[in-house]
Amino acid sequence: MTVRHWVRTVRWYLRELTGEAEYDRYCDRHRRHHPKAPLPTRREYDALRTRHREENPEGRCC
Repeated sequence: MTVRHWVRTVRWYLRELTGEAEYDRYCDRHRRHHPKAPLPTRREYDALRTRHREENPEGRCC
């Protein structure tokens, strides 16, 4: 494994861990399905995601 490959792997992992990649995927999907609609900022996206999770809880134990 080269250093470049190792760095890319660590970068990918950190982006997945912090949620940055999830926001990028959301932006790509939003642009495809709503090309003329304004794109929410990262802060707005986080608020939308939090509200959605609170209003639609998924199988939690508590």
